[in-house]
Amino acid sequence: MSRLVWESGRRIPMLRGENASEAKMEGNMKTWVRCSLLLLSALLVCLSGLVQAQEKTVKKAPIQSTSPASGEEMFKTYCAACHGKDAKGTGPATADLKTTPPDLTTLAKRHDGKFPEDYVTNVLRNGVKAPAHGSSDMPVWGPLFAKVSGEDQSIVNMRISNLVRYLESVQAK
Repeated sequence: MSRLVWESGRRIPMLRGENASEAKMEGNMKTWVRCSLLLLSALLVCLSGLVQAQEKTVKKAPIQSTSPASGEEMFKTYCAACHGKDAKGTGPATADLKTTPPDLTTLAKRHDGKFPEDYVTNVLRNGVKAPAHGSSDMPVWGPLFAKVSGEDQSIVNMRISNLVRYLESVQAK
């Protein structure tokens, strides 16, 4: 014996055993929900893997020796990959850094028109301490210069001084 039931504006015949049919539909729905959740979880795992794969990393390479007498040569060898050959913060490694390197040609402009020689010397020698002034992506050059200078502090001082003089020479007018 069947009866007609209205569902969504149409007649659907319901047979005896409709409770069994409803239970079967409910079981199918639970299975569908479980499969959907499983697929969604798998999708999220794949997406998180892609995000991690795209995480920015910078290759660290051994420091090359350059002439301590040339600030320009040292800048092009040690700094241009991040700060750019023009010192404007647009080097080829910029895309892989957490923080965009600053435009070094505007150091004087950002310090009331006076080139901050002591500040730049300190950053080169000891690294960046405050996050507002750059990131820890920048190497601490003092120990690296000591390494390529045979631990001779007079040569390290010459390197830093000549690099600072070069940076002062590229300031925007």
